[in-house]
Amino acid sequence: MKQPNIILIMTDQLRGDCLGYAGHPDVKTPYLDTLASTGVTFSNAYSACPSCIAARAALHTGMSQERHGRVGYEDCVPWNYEHTMAGELSAAGYYTQCVGKMHVHPLRNYLGFHNVELHDGYLGAAREKDIPYRESQLVADDYFYWLKNELGVSADVTDTGIECNSYIARPWMHEERYHPTNWVTERSIDFLRRRDPGKPFFLMSSYLRPHPPFDAPSHYFDLYSAKELRPPFLGTWETEEYLNREGRVYNSISGPIDPELIRQAQIGYYACITHLDHQIGRLIMAIKEEGIYDDSVILFTSDHGEELCDHHMFRKARPYQGSCHIPLIITAGKNVLPHLKSSCICEDVAELRDIMPTVLEIAGAQIPDTVDGHSLLPLTADPEASLRQWLHGEHAFGEFSNHWIVTRRDKYIWHSQTGQEQYFDLSQDPHELTDRIGDSSCQDRIKMLRGFLVRALQDREEEFTKDGQLIAGRPCPFVLSHPLK
Repeated sequence: MKQPNIILIMTDQLRGDCLGYAGHPDVKTPYLDTLASTGVTFSNAYSACPSCIAARAALHTGMSQERHGRVGYEDCVPWNYEHTMAGELSAAGYYTQCVGKMHVHPLRNYLGFHNVELHDGYLGAAREKDIPYRESQLVADDYFYWLKNELGVSADVTDTGIECNSYIARPWMHEERYHPTNWVTERSIDFLRRRDPGKPFFLMSSYLRPHPPFDAPSHYFDLYSAKELRPPFLGTWETEEYLNREGRVYNSISGPIDPELIRQAQIGYYACITHLDHQIGRLIMAIKEEGIYDDSVILFTSDHGEELCDHHMFRKARPYQGSCHIPLIITAGKNVLPHLKSSCICEDVAELRDIMPTVLEIAGAQIPDTVDGHSLLPLTADPEASLRQWLHGEHAFGEFSNHWIVTRRDKYIWHSQTGQEQYFDLSQDPHELTDRIGDSSCQDRIKMLRGFLVRALQDREEEFTKDGQLIAGRPCPFVLSHPLK
């Protein structure tokens, strides 16, 4: 059978619930809703190490965080992996192209892609004054290079006055066509024009938004500025300690203490999502106009979520749903994946590591032994099936370092520096409003999930366990030793 084209649409920092098809009361995403209605959506998809670098390591290698070794956020660590998603697809006869974010090291490491048109967003580590010329983001990043050619040598995404991890929001100041979201779509469509029609292709369109800065064009701000928006989720267990300490810091981990700034952050985030949705729609229309939609498989996901002031938190790396729960859709044209059940929801637990084996099976390629993930193709034919009982997630994050076990219906959290535990019954409490760690009726279940975490950590170099018990206070490096060798 002819190998289908594969299009992976990747976003950055998009929560799993901030989409129309996911039931969000405010956010409008008509094109992504269309993809969901024609494919299989995975309602329990997660990023097991929810920040940019670690999440993308799982995506590109198919490995768990224990195996790829990136268990927190650390820039400038070389990416040296024997098998990558693009490398295996290239070997299987695909022409492989990425447009947009890679966030690897060095910046122009192609990870097996035949070509990369790069835009990583603002990376402070790649802008330092002592960075070698070829590694300077202002030279190595294709979008920044293009923007300066178009608008002048001083043009930058920081012209809006917003920092790349800030909750501050304001509309894009240039023409919309200069926005990085539009640029990724434009260059992806140009790839469709330039592709070899005699070869199947793998296109990864990797968008930066809705990762801050929240700077969508003004039209998209106008869609939300007059609406009454659902407030962030606050339960019975949160502390205001960090909100009171950092709530006036523009890029804090707590988000703003000012309710109006919280509302402005929501407006900016939702504006970026709908702008992104419309540009994804533009890409899908181009695929159809090329006459290749029916011979293509489209996957849509994000590297991690955004707390967006839930539980007095902002950004990611935390074990809560806003941070680690992500969208995942698989859909296909009428000539491929004939057994795919359209407009179905699969409740099995999926993770970013599952995407590499999924696309390799779609391509008819061998799945390397290094891959820890599972192909999701069986679930597209039988959404009631199951590939895993539970998933271990984590993030090294200083005093907030955490490990968690999530299933279809609940989540156990262990904070590795303090030993604090939490338990949420997601089936009844999807927004984690009530911590039931002390509930006597939950203790057998908590013991089981704690046992799964002990099993996951028992051979780790940090020595998180001893004699079947979790040991708090152990050092938490952002990168394990084996990727550093």
